[in-house]
Order: sequence, then structure tokens, then C-alpha cells
Amino acid sequence: MRRICTGPGVVAWVAAQTHEFGNFGTDAGIGLQRYEAGAWRMIAGVAYSQWNGVNVVCDIAAVGRHWANREFLWTIFDYPFNQLKVKRITVCVGEGNSASRRFVQHLGFEEEARLRGAHPSGDLLVYCARKPQAQRWLDLKRDSHEERLAA
Repeated sequence: MRRICTGPGVVAWVAAQTHEFGNFGTDAGIGLQRYEAGAWRMIAGVAYSQWNGVNVVCDIAAVGRHWANREFLWTIFDYPFNQLKVKRITVCVGEGNSASRRFVQHLGFEEEARLRGAHPSGDLLVYCARKPQAQRWLDLKRDSHEERLAA
């Protein structure tokens, strides 16, 4: 069983998983928990920070594999694009984190800039997703709803 959760606990969890120095301030967090051994355990989370009206920066963390379900992917893109009304989402990934680089590229983020030597693993890669790149994730809720109606 899984559930989506929000709040400062998600932000703190993402900060701990990504080895950030402290939390991300008063930013928003959306997490995914799984019920295991009688307790809810965080398995994925997104912390949103530096929202300025047109852009928001997000940090993504997860443990294990096969955590990304349709509802969670829809939720983490719906919040910035449909609720915050941003035009773009920015994600920064250390050059040495090949798994995260593959993941954000799979989500539709495109490398926009490379900050030379700005990360402990080498360069800091700046990725961006605009609504057209994220539309397939935003359509998940509609597609899921249409599938239920057709059944």
C-alpha cells in the first residue's frame, strides 16, 4: 500500500537523502510512502524551492527501485505547472550522479547549462523541463480517469 504525503517532513527527508546542508528552508515537499512492517516509510520525495512565479527548483530523492507510480508522477508535475503556474522546473544534478541524470532525462528534463567544477563530483548540470516536456506526466491523471470510465 502507498500514499502521497506533504509537509516539512518530506523536505527534511529529501535534504537528508541528497546530502544537502540542512533543509531547503520553508519550501514545499511532496512524498510517497509505502506501508511496511506496520509503519509508513518514505520511499520518494520532491522538495520545491526558489519559486519566483515563473520557475521553481526541485530536488528529487528516492530509495530503492520501482517507486514511481502514475499518481506520484502526475502529482509532482501537477503541483508546479498547474498549481504554482510556473513556466519551467529547474533540476540540478552532480555530474557524477549518472542514475539521477538518466532519471531526470527520462522525465523529460533537458540539460540547459553546465557549471564547471561547481559540484563535489565535478560539474553541476542544470536541467530544465517546460510544460510541453511534462505534458505526458500531466496527462496521466486524465488517462487514468478515462480508463476507469471505460471499464
